[in-house]
Amino acid sequence: MKTIDYIPTSKIERASKLVQTGAKIGVNYVKHYAEKMVNPDLSRDKLNENNAEDIYDGLKSLKGSALKVAQMLSMDKNFLPQAYVEKFSLSQFSVPPLSAPLVLKTFKTNFGKTPYEIFDEFNANSVNAASIGQVHLAKKDGKELAVKIQYPGVANSISSDLALVKPIAIRMFNLQGKDSDKYFKEVEDKLIEETNYLLELKQSKEVVEACNKIENILFPNYYPEFSSEKIITMDWMTGIHLSEFTAKNTDREVSNKIGQALWDFYMYQIHVLRKVHADPHPGNFLVDEENHLIALDFGCMKQIPEEFYVPYFELINKNVITDTTKFNEKLFELEILRPDDSPSEIEYFTEMFHDLLSLFTKPFQEETFDFADETFFDSIAKLGERFSNDTNLKKMNGNRGSKHFIYMNRTFFGLYNLMFDLKAKIIVDNYKKY
Repeated sequence: MKTIDYIPTSKIERASKLVQTGAKIGVNYVKHYAEKMVNPDLSRDKLNENNAEDIYDGLKSLKGSALKVAQMLSMDKNFLPQAYVEKFSLSQFSVPPLSAPLVLKTFKTNFGKTPYEIFDEFNANSVNAASIGQVHLAKKDGKELAVKIQYPGVANSISSDLALVKPIAIRMFNLQGKDSDKYFKEVEDKLIEETNYLLELKQSKEVVEACNKIENILFPNYYPEFSSEKIITMDWMTGIHLSEFTAKNTDREVSNKIGQALWDFYMYQIHVLRKVHADPHPGNFLVDEENHLIALDFGCMKQIPEEFYVPYFELINKNVITDTTKFNEKLFELEILRPDDSPSEIEYFTEMFHDLLSLFTKPFQEETFDFADETFFDSIAKLGERFSNDTNLKKMNGNRGSKHFIYMNRTFFGLYNLMFDLKAKIIVDNYKKY
């Protein structure tokens, strides 16, 4: 794969790249409508493919938070055209890596030494490149190690990247007024945290210590002496990405075993630790030859405050969902309904979230749940289509929900999609035994 010798870091350079990408998309639309004049039955499939290709190509050269946005979008398979999902999924673990000279320069900046002076062996060619950093294989005292190196300039460009994305997001989600700033601040704060590898090192060690009692899941050990704010070193874990495993696995019993481990891992974090690995995409999980799940990369951890946790999970209770008064109270507590809402807005959003939560909480309503149930995911897709085509929704104030929804919803969307890919049947409250 072609390597990168330079990443645009200034606001002007990055803005220019996004403008170029926007121009390409404009050309794609012109072509599409010209062809549609000749062929009125022409679908948008080719347009979606071309747009996804151009957007991804533009973002992958920027790396950092711009590419992270594509990664987050690719997790939501039900609300994006398939062409975008397929292309943006590449941002999970398949983007052009840094060149060897840039890798060596990063080491000299952080440790004052080259990697060859620190490790017994070091492969300057990346084995895995993603949105914020890339991974290299090293050896020390007979141990194989994974060394993750952060791309230069990523941390410094987060605020300017989000400022460029903000006008698009405001239009897409119909956000209004200064209240929308809290959502962008939440994303910005989390992305900044993800660029602090010393924080990731601390979080990783805490999660491993708390969760290593969960059956059928493994974690790497971490090495502070070979880590810094921009470089983090851990055990090299051997396995295939979860998406590769699900593509070829036909053993339902193995799927159930891995799915149960994944589900228990998330439920234990959410309900016991009140802090969750909010980045559940296939690139962060491996499966080894003994069919153990391996969890990697704890840069994105979401603290769940009590005042959000309590009403959020009270909405799982069927008795709350079906009780109009209680349901209404919880919607206000979670800032889904607002004191300045008109009666029509209250009626609209109450009905909307009743339909959403009645569907999304189904996995919690029984002792077991089968994520191979395609009707469940078909219903989610249909609900997404219904809302995307709802003209009334576009007229409403889109500032809905606590800022904590962003990463909690991302966690559950990602988890549900991974469980669906595994086709796993799980015991819902199994995590309680830990």
